[in-house]
Amino acid sequence: MAEKTPQAAPQYVYDVTFSVGPFREPNAEALSCDFFVNRKGWLIPRVMRVWVDLKGELELFQHTILGVSGGSPGQQLKLTHMLTRKIADQKVKIVLAEDRIEKSSEVLVKGFAEHDSHLFPKLEEWMRAVKDQVREEIRTQIGL
Repeated sequence: MAEKTPQAAPQYVYDVTFSVGPFREPNAEALSCDFFVNRKGWLIPRVMRVWVDLKGELELFQHTILGVSGGSPGQQLKLTHMLTRKIADQKVKIVLAEDRIEKSSEVLVKGFAEHDSHLFPKLEEWMRAVKDQVREEIRTQIGL
């Protein structure tokens, strides 16, 4: 009798398009960005809303890892927008690697520090890996 071997899940190539954001989430300490996710075989794109936790993710990246502070109110707004977008983009990649989008047409990704704590080390590892590159972008684009 032939034994069946388990097959690995197929690896999909996703087309991720940034839609809008960041927006302040009501009744939550978070900013959110919306993304459209599509792949071959889907008739319409799926929607992913990604929350960036202000204390657990944004402040960690901005103050603890990058060590960036100060600047005018306009510079702070640009900095918050830039870092929120970078964190949200990376969270999309991490969640897509889990195939979470395959199970639902709409996905809400909350803060990794509280809700998906098993994914937080991947996000923090990415933050530390790109810190020099992001510091340079902040210096050239924002002037801090």
